[in-house]
Amino acid sequence: MSASPTLDQLGQLDQLDLVIVRMLYQGLGDAAIGRRLGIGHRTVQRRVHRLMERWNVPGRVALGARAQELGLLGPAKSPQTTMARVS
Repeated sequence: MSASPTLDQLGQLDQLDLVIVRMLYQGLGDAAIGRRLGIGHRTVQRRVHRLMERWNVPGRVALGARAQELGLLGPAKSPQTTMARVS
């Protein structure tokens, strides 16, 4: 089994791509991201699609998982921590 690619191998993200990936990971859709950033939803879609191709992932969930794996989204939260906040 080969190791996952590093961020250097995948190519650096510009600031807008990083913000978009973080918003996707939070569950926002293209239109909501576009409104918050003052860009069109098609611009968001194009950037997400480009990242999925560059990172060779099949979808948005995999894009978020790869970003988390690369440490771009901060430390992962354990289910216990998340459940404690809900209670």
